[in-house]
Amino acid sequence: PTEVFGARAVRVRLGTLAPKGSSSFMHLQEMGQTWKEISTGGAQLTTYADGTMGGEADMVRRMRIGQLQAGLLTTVGLAEIDPAVTGLQYLPMMFRSLDEVDYVGRKLQPLLEERLEAKGFKVLFWGDAGWVRFFTKDPVVVPDDLRKSKLFVWAGNADAVSIFKSAGFNPVPLETVDILPNLQTGLITAVPMPPFIALASQVDSVAPYMLDLNWAPLAGALVMTKDTWDKIPAASQGAIVKAAIEAGKKVTADNRKESDEAVEAMKKRGLKVQSVSPEVDAQWRVAVDGVYPSIRGRIVPEEIFDKVVSLLKEFRESGAR
Repeated sequence: PTEVFGARAVRVRLGTLAPKGSSSFMHLQEMGQTWKEISTGGAQLTTYADGTMGGEADMVRRMRIGQLQAGLLTTVGLAEIDPAVTGLQYLPMMFRSLDEVDYVGRKLQPLLEERLEAKGFKVLFWGDAGWVRFFTKDPVVVPDDLRKSKLFVWAGNADAVSIFKSAGFNPVPLETVDILPNLQTGLITAVPMPPFIALASQVDSVAPYMLDLNWAPLAGALVMTKDTWDKIPAASQGAIVKAAIEAGKKVTADNRKESDEAVEAMKKRGLKVQSVSPEVDAQWRVAVDGVYPSIRGRIVPEEIFDKVVSLLKEFRESGAR
């Protein structure tokens, strides 16, 4: 262990699905460097990228048994700890702009942090990857087109599967690492993901159509086990969080920017973007309105669902855009 002025750095092994060369990974490395240099006793960070520690549910399990001390997780993994986090993501077409995503996040996060802390996890930063879009093997424009496809959903969420089924869709639960091979074999024909991830994993080479519909944000957070957090000297905790929050801002800003750039890059290699007219948008809104009652209480806890609805109403009525 690193000895800094007699203080011993705490070892932190962090798991994430983020690819090794990605900007998210780079920002974690930078943060780790800052942690190491904290003179009052920092942390020695080792990041396991590319899902080498398994899917997000596996990473949460590994944190619980002490094989990992931290994880950069999407809401899929965070929901394994506390379902309240689903309010940041599992609400298709509920958010109309990234400003709304930011506003609801700011208002909801303190409550979510309390709930995660009660379950033994300290939140160091929140972030998102911008909008999730549908990448498909055949053109998809209206909901009925998507209903004909075989739609990837994250493994481990039985409620999401049954809700999609009840809305007439055809969900196929898989882990993220299984997306590309199963698109190639045709086990799945449609995948919701942020464009920069589609570009990095070359999903557009097998699913060359993208629907230009802001389905939902891909939200997440960096969490550390409470046990590990408590081992960090109190004098260092403020600096640890400060470096993490800086990293989180960069992760979000870069992810959003890279998603816009990724669409342009993929168009150059043949991606066909299906635009969404007001009439088509209205059809999707009808489809998701029909699903909200099943999501409320089954995937997103009722009080969180209602809170998001009221925060969005507050934001829109304040005239903010």
